[in-house]
Amino acid sequence: MKQYETMYIIKSTLDDAARAALVEQMHGIITAHGGTIDNVDDWGMRDFAYEIDHMSKGYYVVVTYTVDVDGLNEFKRLMGINNDIVRLMTISSDEKKGSK
Repeated sequence: MKQYETMYIIKSTLDDAARAALVEQMHGIITAHGGTIDNVDDWGMRDFAYEIDHMSKGYYVVVTYTVDVDGLNEFKRLMGINNDIVRLMTISSDEKKGSK
């Protein structure tokens, strides 16, 4: 298993309860595949540098986790098809450190 970091943006129109449920659901994908959530950093509501899908702001979350490749692929797939997730970017801990 490898460590990854994903930054994702949630639609600003979701209320706090719906946003918390969405975060819990998405992170549950990782734990369901035998992974662990190492750290969750809520950046909160931020303005976009440019408009995305007619939105000017979103709720940013950065999560660090350890999971196998199958769990990572499923996590990215389900995040990609969720209409409440505006954007996401995932990097491995190796890429973050600059090693190959």
